Amino acid sequence: MTGSCVKEDKQKLFDLLKREAFFKEKVVLSSGKESDYYMDARRVTLKAEGAYLCGKIILDMAKNEKFDAIGGPTLGADPIVGAIGVLSFQSGKPVNTFIVRKAPKPHGKQQQVEGPLLAKGSKVILIDDVATTGKAFLQSIDVLNAMGIETPQAICIVDRGEGAKEALAQKKCALASVFSVQEFLR
Repeated sequence: MTGSCVKEDKQKLFDLLKREAFFKEKVVLSSGKESDYYMDARRVTLKAEGAYLCGKIILDMAKNEKFDAIGGPTLGADPIVGAIGVLSFQSGKPVNTFIVRKAPKPHGKQQQVEGPLLAKGSKVILIDDVATTGKAFLQSIDVLNAMGIETPQAICIVDRGEGAKEALAQKKCALASVFSVQEFLR
């Protein structure tokens, strides 16, 4: 993928998010904090074009990394994970994906991580739509690390810049983002 294609895709995704997912209104976030704006990224990641752009951009961001799978916390990562699986297969470089549940499934094999089996010692890239404090990422890191799976990198579509990067760094996980919320506030 050329640099101009990446730039074009990022601009398309930015425009889509700005138009359909960014709201300047008071809301209470999952962290309990009050905010003057809200990013409802699922309005975009669950659209065909949005899922495609997110998957394509994240695959490009991860192309030079060594990893065994890409996945993240449900529900934010779900549509992006699906797009990554399809796009990677179409490109001839299939990537295994996974989803981390908030709690183990209460029946069946009672798994908390869904998808192809991740072997102990595997390295994964975590993804999510929006990162604020990093709570969902941190919970996923704890679950995966307890399974012996390494989590050196995480990627989100939008970083709200409210502590996620620092919190993940404490777990030895670097956070990259496609956009910072500051770009939407301009």
